[in-house]
Amino acid sequence: MKSLLKVRNIKTSEDVAKIKGAIANHQGVVACEINKVKGEISIVYDNYFVTEEDFISSVEELGFAVL
Repeated sequence: MKSLLKVRNIKTSEDVAKIKGAIANHQGVVACEINKVKGEISIVYDNYFVTEEDFISSVEELGFAVL
């Protein structure tokens, strides 16, 4: 599966690293790309192990708003 999440307030490289770490922590993640300028997270994953809701929860727990 592939998901594209729109996220507010990604401002620094540290924010990108935090989000990438939270996403990569999930079993089944194949790839994760973050576009800081557009505020987009593109994730390729195996939906047998993880769902889009899991990613949304992880990003929101870090204090970012997922649109």
